[in-house]
Amino acid sequence: MTGIPCSQADPFAPDFLTNPYPAYEALRALGPVFRLERYDVWAMAGYAGVEAALKDWKSFISGEGVGLNGMNPALPRPLTLQIDPPDHDKGRRVLGRTLSPGVARRLRETFQHEAEKKVSELIDRGTFDAVTDLAEAYPMKVFPDAIGIRPDGREKLLAWSTFVFDSFGPENDLLAASRKEGLAAQSWIMECCARDALQPDGLGMMIYQAADEGEISEHEATHLVRPFLTAGIDTTVNGIGNTLLALATHPDQYRRLHHKPELARNAFEEGLRYESPVQTFFRTTSRDVEIGGNLIPAHRKVLLFMASANRDPARWNNPDRFEVERVATGHVGFGAGIHACVGQMIARLEGELIFGELARRVKTIELTAEPRRKLNNSLRGMESMPVRVTAA
Repeated sequence: MTGIPCSQADPFAPDFLTNPYPAYEALRALGPVFRLERYDVWAMAGYAGVEAALKDWKSFISGEGVGLNGMNPALPRPLTLQIDPPDHDKGRRVLGRTLSPGVARRLRETFQHEAEKKVSELIDRGTFDAVTDLAEAYPMKVFPDAIGIRPDGREKLLAWSTFVFDSFGPENDLLAASRKEGLAAQSWIMECCARDALQPDGLGMMIYQAADEGEISEHEATHLVRPFLTAGIDTTVNGIGNTLLALATHPDQYRRLHHKPELARNAFEEGLRYESPVQTFFRTTSRDVEIGGNLIPAHRKVLLFMASANRDPARWNNPDRFEVERVATGHVGFGAGIHACVGQMIARLEGELIFGELARRVKTIELTAEPRRKLNNSLRGMESMPVRVTAA
């Protein structure tokens, strides 16, 4: 075994999070596996290693938590993200059935109608904040509606998501800043996910039908509705926001999309690759794992840099360029394998519809002020993005 490379980088520091891509390049250059000395963890930043580890759930387990410090006792015990087979299979099976092709067709019709309304409203206004008025507003309307969640208080979903993804990192200022509001939101979310709080014809009630049939318990149903709801919000909001910024700062690429609106889904996939909404997740080794001549011992935390993998030149041509016609299939912006984001179908549907509607009806999108990043230990997203649009 060769000596394992080490790095002093802090992937949860504000300067790293603000612009991580030069650091990702340096980390990839260390080789397929290295150690982050600050946190005494192993890590991988290249596409080949990250994708393989995400798919190898037997060696790189999620059941000891996907954050630095294991399972957070302040958070409800999950039934999908931080749990391994066979227990993982039950929850995933129920959620998969809830999003059947028939349900997906129904959602597409409703989501398209809302996309048309939202884009019409924004064209009439001309100038708006692309984060609060679009990237947040559209997903926070359509998916909670589909679940059957009441309309008041939905801003708490963002506070909860911010806290949860901060909690996957270290006990730093970002986590401290989001904890109070996040925990306050938790009780509202659990209340909204209870059976008697849901609309009878929503997706949430379909999960409770699995409890009625004895497939899961009532308690488990509540704790499946919650991650289902939040998984359809955080990745979608940040994915749409990041893609909007890429289009606004690459007018040549927006022109291509405007001339070919059928590229909408492809453009969103490229946005997910170019600026991954989830930057990192941890796994824990269940056994000794040899990678590139180095041995990661059993029971050690391994940080997977998914956003770095999506910029790896060993996998992508000109990876630092945003290209709406690129075939971005295979990116790990939503993870990969059995723990891939449970809300990714919803996110892709919303991204396709909103960018398709924009492409058809908006000629130009331009920034009117400097956009502001929203720093988070695991998510990459925007706080504010003032824009001006011109109608086609």
